[in-house]
Amino acid sequence: MSKRIVAPIAALVAFLVPALALAAPAAEAEAAAAPANMGVAIAMALAIGLAALGGGLGQGRAVASALEGICRNPNSSSAVFTPMLIGLAFIESLVIFAFLISFILNGRL
Repeated sequence: MSKRIVAPIAALVAFLVPALALAAPAAEAEAAAAPANMGVAIAMALAIGLAALGGGLGQGRAVASALEGICRNPNSSSAVFTPMLIGLAFIESLVIFAFLISFILNGRL
C-alpha cells in the first residue's frame, strides 16, 4: 500500500480508538445518561488528539523552517533561534490549553 493511503488510516485509528474507549458507559446505571456522556467523551478525546496532532505538525514545521534559514545563513542563528523558541512555547501553550479544556469537559462526565 502506498503511504498516502496508510497514513490517513493510521491517523483515524489512532484518534478514533481512544474516542470509542472513552465513550463507553462506565456502568449499567449510567446507561440512561450515556448519549450526553458519550458526546462529552468524544469531544475530550478529539480535543486532545487534534491538539497533539496540530501542535506536533506546527512545531515540526517551525523548527524545519528555522533550521533551513540558519543553514542558508549561519550568521543569523542568534536572530532566528530566540523567536523560534518563543514560537514553540506559544504552540505548546495552545496544546496545553486544549488539554485543560478536555479536563474541564471531564468534569461534566
